[in-house]
Amino acid sequence: MSHGQIILKIFEFVILLFALSLHESAHAWMASRLGDQTARMLGRVTLNPVKHIDILGTIVIPLVMLFVPSFGGFLIGWAKPTPVNNRNFRHFRRDDILTTLAGPGSNIMAAIACMIVLIGIGTLSSNGAAAVHTLASGLPAMLVLHGRSIFDPLAVIFYIGVWLNLLLCIFNLLPIPPLDGSHVFRHMLPYNWLRYYDSIGLMGLILVLFFGWPIINFFLSPAIQMVNIILLHI
Repeated sequence: MSHGQIILKIFEFVILLFALSLHESAHAWMASRLGDQTARMLGRVTLNPVKHIDILGTIVIPLVMLFVPSFGGFLIGWAKPTPVNNRNFRHFRRDDILTTLAGPGSNIMAAIACMIVLIGIGTLSSNGAAAVHTLASGLPAMLVLHGRSIFDPLAVIFYIGVWLNLLLCIFNLLPIPPLDGSHVFRHMLPYNWLRYYDSIGLMGLILVLFFGWPIINFFLSPAIQMVNIILLHI
């Protein structure tokens, strides 16, 4: 593995840490706004990754996916679940759904913010435009990292920020326990089904990690294509 490839993987890992921290802090913030202070009292309304790290999901799994070629560039992970006491909500179903969707919603907002920065980079200088167009053309980020302008690594960082936040949003919205999508989907199920649905647990997550990429990519690929089209026209 080359020096440039290692740098790129470090970028991806660090961005994942902060994307996961944003996701969990958004859950905690929304729960606090809706009446449950459990996560706030535990210091979870913060972007500090230390407060959200899960050794397996935040460290081990992402590093394996980054450095084991058989995963083919599929990078995903999860943070320590945000504790929420639903009994503190005034409107149980509505507030639980809003708290759940705050996590994926924060990743969408982060992806939009990164997109705005990329557009700014592309319009500020010809070097920035070249870097952004290279990434949007589907060419390897390594080509941009070898550039001489400060805009080159910045373009790589924010481009990774776009696709990684979109990936986390889609991944978490899958209706498989314990992902966020399951917290919404379970409100639609008959009560006597819930025990069996919740029992899917870790096994369902493992199946997603090993076999879920085609499903995730079905939604992610069109989103990235739209991003690339926009960036190529700045």
